[in-house]
Amino acid sequence: MSKRDYYEVLGMEKNAGADDIKKAYRRLAKKYHPDVNPGDKQAEQKFKEINEAYEVLSDDTRRKQYDTFGHTAANGQGGFGGYGDFGGFGDIFETFFGGGFSGGRAARRPAKGNDIRADIELEFEEAAFGVTKEIKVRRQEKCTVCDGTGAKPGTSAKTCDKCGGTGQVRYRQNTALGRFETVRTCDRCHGEGTIVEQPCDGCGGTGRTLKTRTITIKVPAGVDNGSVVSLRGEGEPGERGGPSGDLYVYIRVRPHKVFRRENENVYCDIPISFAQAALGDEITVPTLDGKVKQTIPEGTQSGTVFRLRGKGIPRLNNRGRGDQYVKVVVEVPRKLSAEQKELLRKFDELGGGGTGGTGPGNKSIIDKVKDAFGV
Repeated sequence: MSKRDYYEVLGMEKNAGADDIKKAYRRLAKKYHPDVNPGDKQAEQKFKEINEAYEVLSDDTRRKQYDTFGHTAANGQGGFGGYGDFGGFGDIFETFFGGGFSGGRAARRPAKGNDIRADIELEFEEAAFGVTKEIKVRRQEKCTVCDGTGAKPGTSAKTCDKCGGTGQVRYRQNTALGRFETVRTCDRCHGEGTIVEQPCDGCGGTGRTLKTRTITIKVPAGVDNGSVVSLRGEGEPGERGGPSGDLYVYIRVRPHKVFRRENENVYCDIPISFAQAALGDEITVPTLDGKVKQTIPEGTQSGTVFRLRGKGIPRLNNRGRGDQYVKVVVEVPRKLSAEQKELLRKFDELGGGGTGGTGPGNKSIIDKVKDAFGV
């Protein structure tokens, strides 16, 4: 039975980058993992096929071989189009132009575990001043039944008889250009050096199971929409003694009913009456720290902005705080009594619609428009 194209297996184009291939592998591996599909032989076969494709395409040397010569060269089976005397042509090419093979050695090194992501939503004040939250994450963890070995309890993994436990196979080839030796990842144990003959029932031989955990996260003051908080070592476990991956928590902040935020500054609109604007007053302004008093000078115009220093959002890393900007908006009453209307008419007749004088420097906006357009 012929093998499927590795790029097709991962759903990628041949020009796909290394990061795209890694993302596709993670997505498909989680979908077809034996823990997610217990007893599903088709999913298990698919999982093996995905791992085989990723093992080749994630290695630059093997990927170059695969792109040039296909499955045979990439999987260390030798041969090149049936030319028996030159069965190692792909190896010779890599020896001269690619610096030889390091896939087997790399496969045996400790590898960091996968990073994982979580999302949380915060209130405006929580983002401003920081908060401690508990979040739930699902991640692969070491199987507690087999202690991560992948072998059924009472049994153990056996040393691979093909590579002798090294995870590598050395090939020596005599060619017209001389004798060459290459090292490849063992295709029987896939570089692990051991083979599990009786897989653990708890994890299907993978050594890992999917668990849901509650993790406490301390969100620092000053975070905003799109901020990311990282927790080192809270990702999935590493391989062959490698460190665990990290947890990245992405933050979304709910809109506030009163405040708006731009970087570390806070903005709000405060309504005042016509009398307060004209005569001046002292009003109460809400801030993130509570209510404060703000003096409104006599003759304040609608849209005037007042600055409250240090009443904004705390900057990350304890570098002070931003400011709060308060814009006063003069409210026009929608319903007036007959007496109120009469008083306003008298006020207007006394020059209340302008600035209180008749000189050229004291014209109202309406007068200025009339002068400009000759009306």
